[in-house]
Amino acid sequence: MNLREGVGCAFISPAPQTMLQQFLHDFGYFALFLGTFFEGETILVLAGFLAFRGYMDINLVVVVAFFGSYAGDQLWYYMGRKHGRKLLARKPRWQLMGDKALEHIRKHPDIWVLSFRFVYGLRTVMPVAIGLSGYPPLRYLILNGIGAAIWAAALGAAAYHFGAVLEGMLGSVKKYELWVLGALLVLGLVLWLRRRVKNARIAREACAEAKARLAAEPTPVQTPKTPIE
Repeated sequence: MNLREGVGCAFISPAPQTMLQQFLHDFGYFALFLGTFFEGETILVLAGFLAFRGYMDINLVVVVAFFGSYAGDQLWYYMGRKHGRKLLARKPRWQLMGDKALEHIRKHPDIWVLSFRFVYGLRTVMPVAIGLSGYPPLRYLILNGIGAAIWAAALGAAAYHFGAVLEGMLGSVKKYELWVLGALLVLGLVLWLRRRVKNARIAREACAEAKARLAAEPTPVQTPKTPIE
């Protein structure tokens, strides 16, 4: 091989699998922590599948997802205790869901603290509503930890075994893994866009309703002031 060929080979990009493995080794668990801190479902499913493929460790995936989810929901809870109404009032959808969440919490508080992560769309609103409801901090600290552990273990294991099911149907998943990862990313993007569109629609409806209420209110009649002699 001549010098020119050698220099050319030095700049050839590594295989996609090698690049993916290096990226996940450097940033995978940190990205998982951030993802579960703020939202969680899609990135945990993705991490569980990657663990099945050997790019990540399933035990570490569950542990990191637990700490990310636990820390995020503790933060939202304390923000709810201090600024709950202001937070919910920032978005019409949060306001509507927060009112419904408060009704559920008053009826079955402990059940909702343990299970709200499994209800899509309540991940951010519910801890704020729980804090706003006056739920005891120590009790939330304990039950939130139990709920986060169950959620991380259950969803992580389900995603891991999802890879095993795919392998049973397709044979070797290796040649399809990039397609599966792409499909999971697209699914996450679609769910995010769907939520954005729904939030925008609710905001428009709330704005139109507020304008209609203002238009329906009678204009106060101003009585002329009698001049003082």
